[in-house]
Amino acid sequence: MAGPNLEIFKFGLYVIFPIGIMYYFGTNLDNRFAVPDFWPKPHQGYKIPFEKEEIRDELQRLRARRLENRTRRLELEGQAHAQPEMEPGPSTDGGGHGKEGG
Repeated sequence: MAGPNLEIFKFGLYVIFPIGIMYYFGTNLDNRFAVPDFWPKPHQGYKIPFEKEEIRDELQRLRARRLENRTRRLELEGQAHAQPEMEPGPSTDGGGHGKEGG
């Protein structure tokens, strides 16, 4: 047997260790675990329109953005159709699967 001193030391360690862990992680949380600029600032976020004029303006803005994206997409599709890609024809090397007859 190791004696009563070892038992007192183990008991003290068992009591102090959780208290130390709780003290370390429980104090000064804002400086220790904070991630700077994690949440957006209020002026960076989206402002929900509540007034009738604001709602109308927002709908006009969204409609203009949608039409702009549509015209850009149609232009890109028109350019793609104007320049057809070269379609690969049937190959003469036997399909490219390696040696044949082996």
